[in-house]
Amino acid sequence: MGKQDILASSCRTESVSAERVGSPIPGAVADLADGFKSGRWASHIEPVPIPSKHEVVALIEQAQRILFPGFFSPEILRPESLEYHLGQQLSLFYENLASQISSAIRHDCFRHNQACTLCSERSYEIAAALVDSLAAIRNLLETDIEATLTGDPAAANSDEVIFSYPGLFATMVYRLAHRLHQLQVPLIPRIMSEQAYHRTAIDINPEATIGSHFFIDHGSGVVVGATTTIGNRVRLYQGVTLGALSLPRDAGARLRDVKRHPTIEDDVIVYANATILGGETVVGARSIIGGNVWLTESVGPDTRVMLEQPRLVYIGREEGGR
Repeated sequence: MGKQDILASSCRTESVSAERVGSPIPGAVADLADGFKSGRWASHIEPVPIPSKHEVVALIEQAQRILFPGFFSPEILRPESLEYHLGQQLSLFYENLASQISSAIRHDCFRHNQACTLCSERSYEIAAALVDSLAAIRNLLETDIEATLTGDPAAANSDEVIFSYPGLFATMVYRLAHRLHQLQVPLIPRIMSEQAYHRTAIDINPEATIGSHFFIDHGSGVVVGATTTIGNRVRLYQGVTLGALSLPRDAGARLRDVKRHPTIEDDVIVYANATILGGETVVGARSIIGGNVWLTESVGPDTRVMLEQPRLVYIGREEGGR
C-alpha cells in the first residue's frame, strides 16, 4: 500500500470519527444564550450603543497629539501651521469624544431605567467642557514635567520625559479621566485608566485627587485608590500602594462613597514598595516614607518613617566581599 492510500484511509477514518462525535456548537450556543438572556451573567444585549474601547484609546492618542503638539504626529509641525494643526485635531477630538460620551450616557440610562436625559445635547455640552479644560490640564502636565526633571537626574530634558516616561503618560491619562469623572461621564474614565495601566502598570483611579508637580519614578506597580488625596509636589516610586484597609464582603455597596484611601500632603516622598492604607491615614507635609514600609496610621509633618536595617547573611564568602 502506497503513501497516498494510507493517507486516504486515515482521512476517511478521521471523518467518520468526527461525525460520530457530533458538533458541540448547538448545545453550547443554547447554554450560553440562556445564561445571557436570563440576566444571570453580565452582558450588553441591549438596543443602545456602548462606548468602544478602541475609540476611547484613539481619544487618548488624539489628546496626546493636542497636548504635546509635534511629538506624536507623523508630519513636521511648524509655528505657522500650529493653529491649523490644533484646530484639525481638536475638531476630530471634540466630535469623537461627544460620540463616545453619548454612548456611555445612553447605556447608563438604559441599564438603570432612567428617564430620557437628552443624551446627544448633554454629550456635546460635556465634550465642550473638557475641551475648555485642556489648557488647564496642559498647564498641570507642565508642572509634572518640571517635577520629573527636578526629581530624576537621569531625565536629560523634557523631550525625553514626554516621549518615554511611563509616569507622565499615566498622569496625562489620569488628568483627562479625572476631568471626565468630574463631569459625571460614566464608564469612559475607567476605560481610560485601564488603558494607562495596560501600557504602564500604573493604576490611578480617575476619582483620586492629585495636585500639581506630581512625579512617579519608574512606575510599575503603583496603585492610587479612588478616594486618595495627593497634594502638590509629591513623588512616588515603583510599587507604591495608596490603598484601602481590608474591607468586608458588602463593602462594594456600603462603602462606595466613604473615604477609604489615604491623604498624602504636600512635598511628600514615598519610596519603592511602600504601602499606605486607610481613609483616616494622613501623611503630613514634607514627610518621607521609606521603601517597603507598611503604614496604617497617620504621621505628622516632617516625619521620616523607615524600616530598621535588616541583618544580611552571607553564604560562601566573607563579609565585605573578600
